[in-house]
Amino acid sequence: MSDQADDSEKTEEPTSKKLDDAREKGDVPKSQEVNTWFLMVATTMVIGIGATGTARQFSDAFQIFLSAPHEIAVDNAGLYVLWQQIGVTVLKCIALPMLFLIVGAAAGNLVQHAPVWSTENMKPKLSKISPLAGLKRLFSVKSLMNFAKGILKLTLVGVATLLVVWPMRDELLILMTIDLAALLPYVQVIALKIMAAVLAILTVLAAVDFYFERAQWNKKQRMTQQEVKDEHKQMEGDPTVKAKLRAIRIEKGRKRMMSQVPDASVIITNPTHYAVALKYEQGMHAPICVAKGVDAVALKIREIGSGHDIPIVESPPLARALYATVEVDETIPPEHYKAVAEVIGYVMRLKGKMAMSWRSR
Repeated sequence: MSDQADDSEKTEEPTSKKLDDAREKGDVPKSQEVNTWFLMVATTMVIGIGATGTARQFSDAFQIFLSAPHEIAVDNAGLYVLWQQIGVTVLKCIALPMLFLIVGAAAGNLVQHAPVWSTENMKPKLSKISPLAGLKRLFSVKSLMNFAKGILKLTLVGVATLLVVWPMRDELLILMTIDLAALLPYVQVIALKIMAAVLAILTVLAAVDFYFERAQWNKKQRMTQQEVKDEHKQMEGDPTVKAKLRAIRIEKGRKRMMSQVPDASVIITNPTHYAVALKYEQGMHAPICVAKGVDAVALKIREIGSGHDIPIVESPPLARALYATVEVDETIPPEHYKAVAEVIGYVMRLKGKMAMSWRSR
């Protein structure tokens, strides 16, 4: 099923793979109101911490243009020094507000989702320049919802601001007559009261919008039953590919097994269909199977054994029993100790070695 499946068919919760794929494409739940809330908090902190001092710095820097413009040196050196001083003052004034706003913007995103690095939205798409697609986005349900939220937010913020300012309407009329030194703290207090009212409204709006956007995102990520089946099949792997991988693993295991045949102490055969290579050294608890096989594999084991002078003993019942009961790199079962002890003892006697200490077990 494609992503264009009808929403009514998307009845399954999104899998972790679907959610991870969405995040890799930059598709994450995000509320713009939360970002706005953090920016407003940063702005309020800027007003409360440095608004008055910043205003005084600006006033001092530009006072010469109003109080003594005739003293300004208009030659190249004088203008350069003047604008350099003003530039440094402006940078100092805006550094703290910019820092607060940057931190606020970053925090607004980080509290909603982990950092996402994706170029998906940067890829050119015809739908971005298509007039028809643009009209669809303009009159989509999401656009209408955003428009309604914007109107609601402006209305609530306007009402909250009016409720704060209206009781002070008489005082505001005489602000023009107040000295600048006394005006700035007064304006700062009024601004903080307005920001507090606005933040109270935005806190409620941000909380509601956060859960709404997350619910909408989760709904968009829901899957149809066919999508779940297709994803499961994709994760399980194509049967043909799985068969090839299994064959590769078997071949690698066979090569590793064959590389151990030269270390064997004896090869027990039946003599044509089965071959089991055993390794035993003084101090070992019991012999270990280093290789086993039937038909072509058994023939290869015998060929390698012959090339490295490994004794080959024909014992059909024992070869078949060992092949059925012991795996490669495992010790032989106790029920075969006696029979294998006789074989390895015979081989050791041929080599003039002592009988194995575990034969008595």
